[in-house]
Amino acid sequence: MASDALDNSVTLCRSCDLVIRKRALPTGVRALCPRCHTQLYDTPYCSINGMLALCITAIIFFFPANTYPVLELEFLGSMRTTTVLEGAIAVYQQGYWVVAIAVMTAAVIAPGILLVSILVQIVIIKYGLQHSFLRSVLKQALKLQGLLTQLTMLEIYVISFLVAAFNLADFATVSFGFGTFCFTMLFIMNLFLLREYDLEHMWSFLEQ
Repeated sequence: MASDALDNSVTLCRSCDLVIRKRALPTGVRALCPRCHTQLYDTPYCSINGMLALCITAIIFFFPANTYPVLELEFLGSMRTTTVLEGAIAVYQQGYWVVAIAVMTAAVIAPGILLVSILVQIVIIKYGLQHSFLRSVLKQALKLQGLLTQLTMLEIYVISFLVAAFNLADFATVSFGFGTFCFTMLFIMNLFLLREYDLEHMWSFLEQ
């Protein structure tokens, strides 16, 4: 049924403006424009079950990533550790509340809501497409997907770990904690999940 819905849709080539009827493609196959050979669209490598596995794995890493220390700093015999949440609170206490809100949103709130949203979408697609209420929930979740993806910026926080370690290495002993491993794994799982997530493909399930 999903392939039938896809067969009834059209797309526009970005280079030559040729209108092309879309076809369901096998996994890993990419569609090219027949006139100018520009890439048009492709299919996710993962099935819905594969995306579900990636999403659950990311959620498992989400909680320790935000509760265990991500950075351990030893200076003049004293040890200081901090988590992502403690870092945001420290920034807020310094008076930079806008930065604290940005950190909380980009590193904690948005990624958490995004993972829950994708998990709900997948569960509804697998088990709840026959219920009108669940279909409306799926529709609202798909509408918010773009905003949540833009607000999620885990890569910036990972880079900040590396920059902080490089700048502080000359003054103190810096080591990464268990939270760093979990946060890095969360970043990798989120990266692959969003790579496999195709919004148009998810919308096609509602057209069944």
